[in-house]
Amino acid sequence: MIAIVDRWLLIVKTLQYMNNYKQLDAWKISISFVTEIYKVSKFYPREELYSLTDQTKRATVSVPANIAEGLGRQYKKETLQFLHIARGSLYELETHLIIAANVEILKKENFDSLMIIWERSVQLLNGLINYYEKAILK
Repeated sequence: MIAIVDRWLLIVKTLQYMNNYKQLDAWKISISFVTEIYKVSKFYPREELYSLTDQTKRATVSVPANIAEGLGRQYKKETLQFLHIARGSLYELETHLIIAANVEILKKENFDSLMIIWERSVQLLNGLINYYEKAILK
């Protein structure tokens, strides 16, 4: 009986922590990523303002927004849906950065440092997704 109570207390504490999305490393790094993308994109050519610049910013902003929205949902299935959307946005962002580097809008050193943040973002988000997929939640 004590083991069952202890397990439920652990689940409740975990849920309380998980529902505060601002404490999650996946959310924190994605917010930092937004800041870095905005800094770098200031130097994109003016003719890219409504195309690659805008798409890159939108994809980046989508990541922490979808993490937050997902954690605000009531059901596990909904949460996972938004976390998967966030992951899709990360892959979209990677594509935009590769294109920007290939057409020499983005300097190689900036590309390399952004890809380090990108890789860590994917790792953390995948960990969060794996947690929710295995969690015993409604």
